[in-house]
Amino acid sequence: MSFVLAGISSKDDYALRALFDLAQQQPGVPIRIAKISERQQIPQKFLELILAELKRGGFVESWRGVNGGYNLSRPPDKLTVGEVLRFVKGRKNNRHNETPVDENPFTTLWHQTDVRISEILDKTTFADLVRQWQDKQSRTTPNWVI
Repeated sequence: MSFVLAGISSKDDYALRALFDLAQQQPGVPIRIAKISERQQIPQKFLELILAELKRGGFVESWRGVNGGYNLSRPPDKLTVGEVLRFVKGRKNNRHNETPVDENPFTTLWHQTDVRISEILDKTTFADLVRQWQDKQSRTTPNWVI
């Protein structure tokens, strides 16, 4: 999968943000679409479609009813950014395993860059992202103790 050359679309970004939001929540407690939409600033109708697709991909589970909502289908430390992006983009195979077709002076550079980015994304779990975000937030939150 070429993350560099394909770019990250709004849909890709929204899918990652929705899963990130769910990764921050208590396991087993369904989260309503409206709450995810509000916190992540994702249009609710678009989020509904994205979550339905992520459910088909086995990334989330859903419950109907008054107490319904969504949850991750597995722990955040078992879910990588790379696998989600490949699914959302509609490709199951890594593009960096393919032979570049369009040879030009930059082909090797783009291929090497793509391999490195894919390696990072495939090693980064949603648990890692939550931990990093919480660490960053705790450092930037003012302490008003006098």
